[in-house]
Amino acid sequence: MSLWDWAVRAYAADGVSETCLTLQDVHEQNVPLLLWAAWTAATGRRPDEETIEAAADTARAWDLAAVAPLRAVRRTLKAPIPDIDDPAREAVRSQVKAIELAAERHLLAALEALAPEPDAAPQPPITALAAAARAWGTVTPRAALVRLAERLPA
Repeated sequence: MSLWDWAVRAYAADGVSETCLTLQDVHEQNVPLLLWAAWTAATGRRPDEETIEAAADTARAWDLAAVAPLRAVRRTLKAPIPDIDDPAREAVRSQVKAIELAAERHLLAALEALAPEPDAAPQPPITALAAAARAWGTVTPRAALVRLAERLPA
């Protein structure tokens, strides 16, 4: 199963989207990178430290150049804005949301290309999630990662 298909299925699982948003907004983690890490564990892939660092670098580049700026615009357009017609604002917000999703899809494709071939049995995702979180930031939000790991589909 492709990373995109797996990520869409995983994100739709009960409690996953809320946990991912907490990891993103409270713990400043990169959700596509975390989903990639969980997918590698679920599909029996074992990326080495260099591959995890390369994945974090790729996620950082996409986040800085496209995803974070698009998310900021989408969030700005969420609430009514004086002197901007609500239907027009919502139309633009929907377009920005679609472009943000497209950028995340391209990021996931780039991450999938970095993943090694499967060579082991599927593993619980927590170890892979923690490794990706460490590569992304200075603090590993272990409790939130455990909540995500518990909610991801098997």
